[in-house]
Amino acid sequence: MEQSIAIDVEDFTHCFTGECRVNMLPILFQISQIMAENQDLATTLSVMLQVMRQRLRMRRGMVALYDNQSDSIFIHESFGLTEAEQATGLYAPSGGITTKVVESGTAFIVPHLRDQPGFVDNGAVDGDHSNAKASFVCVPIMHAKKVVGTISAERVYLNRGLLKQDVELLATIASMIGPAVELYLMENISKVRLETENRRLKNALRERFKPSNIIGNSKPMQEVYELVHKVAATKATVLVLGESGVGKELVANAIHYHSPNADGPLITFNCAALPENIVESELFGHEKGAFTGAAMMRKGRFEQADGGTIFLDEVGELSLPIQAKLLRVLQERAFERVGGNRPVKVDLRIIAATNRDLPDMVAKGTFREDLYYRLNVFPITVPALRERGSDVILLADYFAARYSAEGGKAVKRISTPALNMLMAYHWPGNVRELENVIERSVILSDDAVIHGYNLPPSLQTSAETGTAFGCSLEAKIHAVEYEMIVETLKAHNGNMTEAAKELGLTRRILGLRMEKHGISYKTFRRGDTNQ
Repeated sequence: MEQSIAIDVEDFTHCFTGECRVNMLPILFQISQIMAENQDLATTLSVMLQVMRQRLRMRRGMVALYDNQSDSIFIHESFGLTEAEQATGLYAPSGGITTKVVESGTAFIVPHLRDQPGFVDNGAVDGDHSNAKASFVCVPIMHAKKVVGTISAERVYLNRGLLKQDVELLATIASMIGPAVELYLMENISKVRLETENRRLKNALRERFKPSNIIGNSKPMQEVYELVHKVAATKATVLVLGESGVGKELVANAIHYHSPNADGPLITFNCAALPENIVESELFGHEKGAFTGAAMMRKGRFEQADGGTIFLDEVGELSLPIQAKLLRVLQERAFERVGGNRPVKVDLRIIAATNRDLPDMVAKGTFREDLYYRLNVFPITVPALRERGSDVILLADYFAARYSAEGGKAVKRISTPALNMLMAYHWPGNVRELENVIERSVILSDDAVIHGYNLPPSLQTSAETGTAFGCSLEAKIHAVEYEMIVETLKAHNGNMTEAAKELGLTRRILGLRMEKHGISYKTFRRGDTNQ
């Protein structure tokens, strides 16, 4: 029968049991001295387990630690356990005395294991009935009212008073080692878990931003990939050029996560996002009292990026005074915080991006010529979407799959007329605009297909697409009819008889409507088909 043991120190010094526990006091003092000097858990546990085995005559003993983040209990130190028992010494808290002690924070004993036919404590019971007369003891190791582990022991007791004294003794030792166990978990288990999670996240970022995962197989993009591959292995300054929305930040990420600084931070700063008087403090930091409201020293983005990469988006928007400070960072990798006079050294790679014409700005005196040449060490121009040919379809399919999954919709394809519209559009907003268009179209789709009429009006007008479709009711009906005919002919390999049957039309009426739309069945034939 399981029962909770209340600690009663009054009986601790009595020797009527035949085994006096008064001689344990020097041992407790030795353990307290080890804890006071260096909080070394390994040394403490070594002494404690030796005491349990030799002085307390325990058959088996175990110290288990509890990791509350993963909700798992694992054997840390033990004696008397078989290799198989130690190998299975990692449990999820789902049953057993050890688990109950962790959950309740209360000591438990089993006076006779033979009276517990259903009792299983992984690592304390061997199952061969040789320990049927033994008692099992488990006390919590606690610190700051949190359970951080347990001490378990097994021994045959002829005197219940001695069993009670040993529970009290183990509880005393457990309270003494609680701070060391907590420190060990923080410095080792938690640290390892955090480092593992950090590596996992960084690997996920590398996978996400590696050049091969930038969608697009067009020749202009292949040239970009090649440049990214070559410059990533160096620490050279990179200038990423291209229109707004082409994916300049994605290129910067790909460079960083395949560079020697990949384990360092990647700090992104949009130079056009803040007023000029704030940009300097944000980039270079400030000293305490540098200006009204500067209550403490603050590191800027350059210091935060030390050991990694800083990505300066829209660098063409910086004022001339800030450009001068940026030039010094490029030349010397040093700067002063606002209100300071002590140089701050940094080791980082600088990647800048802009959609502005920097040579034209240099000619007009709005951008420093020396800064331009410092930034323009390794320029990479990301092509506009209209220059990437069939990449439009690849990107549209990718965004359709992504947003249909996010929205819980079953959009499986984009219709041919819709693809024609996407290919014909000139995409002034580039990939960012395409992404927004597809997200909207997924929301509007009702039948697992993105149709032409799901696209925004700007893609459906004749001015934008080169088609005859407008936005009036008649034009919309015209567009739907055109799309249904094209889709049906495509499904039937250009067979007009089958297409007419599916549409509920005669072959003659279908022919007239195809003529009205300028559609030829031959466009959809993939082989010889009897018409």
